Amino acid sequence: MKELIVGLAGNPNVGKTTVFNQLTGMRQHVGNWPGKTVERAEGSFKHGDYEYDVVDLPGNYALSAHSMEEIVSRDFIVDDDSDVIVNVVDAANLERNLYLTVQMMELGANLVMALNMNDFAKKKEHIINIKLMGELLGFPVVEVNAKTKDGFEELLTTVEKAAAKPVDSSAKLSYGDELKGHLSDLQALIEQDKSLLDVPSIWTAIKLLEKDSIVIEKVQQSSMSSKIMMEVDKVSKHLIDIYNEGAEEVIANARYAFIDGLIAEAVKKPAVEKESMTDRIDKIVTNRLLAPFIFIGIMFVMFQLTFTIGAPFQDAIDQLFGYIAESVAGAIPNEYLASFICDGIIGGVGGVLTFLPIIILMFLFLSILEDCGYLARAAFTLDIVMHKLVGLHGKAFIPMILGFGCGVPAIMATRTMENEGDRMLAMMLVPFMSCTARLPIYAIFISAFFAENQGLMLLAIYVLGIVVALIVAGILKRTMFKGMSTPFVMELPTYKVPSLKGVLLHTWDKVKGFLRKAGTIILACSIVLWALSIFPLGV
Repeated sequence: MKELIVGLAGNPNVGKTTVFNQLTGMRQHVGNWPGKTVERAEGSFKHGDYEYDVVDLPGNYALSAHSMEEIVSRDFIVDDDSDVIVNVVDAANLERNLYLTVQMMELGANLVMALNMNDFAKKKEHIINIKLMGELLGFPVVEVNAKTKDGFEELLTTVEKAAAKPVDSSAKLSYGDELKGHLSDLQALIEQDKSLLDVPSIWTAIKLLEKDSIVIEKVQQSSMSSKIMMEVDKVSKHLIDIYNEGAEEVIANARYAFIDGLIAEAVKKPAVEKESMTDRIDKIVTNRLLAPFIFIGIMFVMFQLTFTIGAPFQDAIDQLFGYIAESVAGAIPNEYLASFICDGIIGGVGGVLTFLPIIILMFLFLSILEDCGYLARAAFTLDIVMHKLVGLHGKAFIPMILGFGCGVPAIMATRTMENEGDRMLAMMLVPFMSCTARLPIYAIFISAFFAENQGLMLLAIYVLGIVVALIVAGILKRTMFKGMSTPFVMELPTYKVPSLKGVLLHTWDKVKGFLRKAGTIILACSIVLWALSIFPLGV
């Protein structure tokens, strides 16, 4: 069997991870990129004579050096031996999505475009000539539906053909005669040093003009560095004189000009855009007056359902482990061995697994809210409150929300914040959020003292954690972390019905971590506690 290494690249919220889940199913694992704190999701599957190794690259809007996610994505395209990069694109938002596509073309990546969310494009009356778009871009474009797997067979066949006959995707790029001439001059100097030709010279030239620190550091080690950097300075000054803008803005405008030309040729749009369902819903959900109450209402319903549905399953698991412990105790004559197995092992793990239904339901509801698009609205809604009271923007609230599930991924989620001070402050707020590890303790106290209002009391505990976190953040922001936060820019994804498979995979991925702890750390602690309670014997 031939092995194919395929990278999935695209903007956030385009269905990239859904494509990944549909292709790989349960045959996937999540780790970190070597030496980085960014998650690396990798999976495998077989198709015909090929065995696929698929890497789900972080969702990015660009391939600059502004974030760790952007760096690992472009390093994968440049340095890893990938056969094909599948660029998953939202058909209803081509202008924004194609900006990343164009940057991958600058890298000369062997691309195949998976055009997803075509149903949303059709609702907006956008008619896309897929064949013409492929011809203009210089690489294949395939229409797919990530939720239903329509077009996946054609996509995989196209990927296999592209792997057999790689294409230099930079060939069709056109940035105008003025910029093209200056890039050619820079390319001529870069191409004199073979050590710089591990990537297309046009990409190196563009990144030098964009003042990319990683590429500049690489070029400075070249024997041609002084000539190249002198030419970069000369071109940058000339572009300012001609366009009255810096080189970075000129290049961005050239990219968008290429995209605009492509869309003008291959896409037909109505003269007046129709108001979408998402726009109509957002008028209510993100309304300044209604949004906070909607958020509190959704949280209350989530907690109430968690307890109402989870309680019968909790009782069933508790009875099951009680029955197992009684049966094992009766079958073992040695009282110490029986105590060790029943109290130390069965009792310890059973006591934790009793709360597994609550944890599963909590993760399930959070996954649904995230996949349907509401979680991003929650961060947007709270941006005003966070800014006025704390001095942080709404993006800091996303790790806090994730902290309801588990503190570890919540702290990892702070890496999306550009400002280091904001990132450190957000990390310090996460422990105030009530993670699922605290749920068993809350459940015991709530069941004992507030049996009639369990959901309401759980909501009160969670809200109290948020209020205390905001107070602490306000104090720290005015003392230890003085200074302005970076502006809050966040995409609000289109509302969509979450895919059942995607939600279940997300939930299982999070629950799996809890089960791993229950089977290792908590088991070990239970045994230690059992030993401390029974030894020394006779005391």
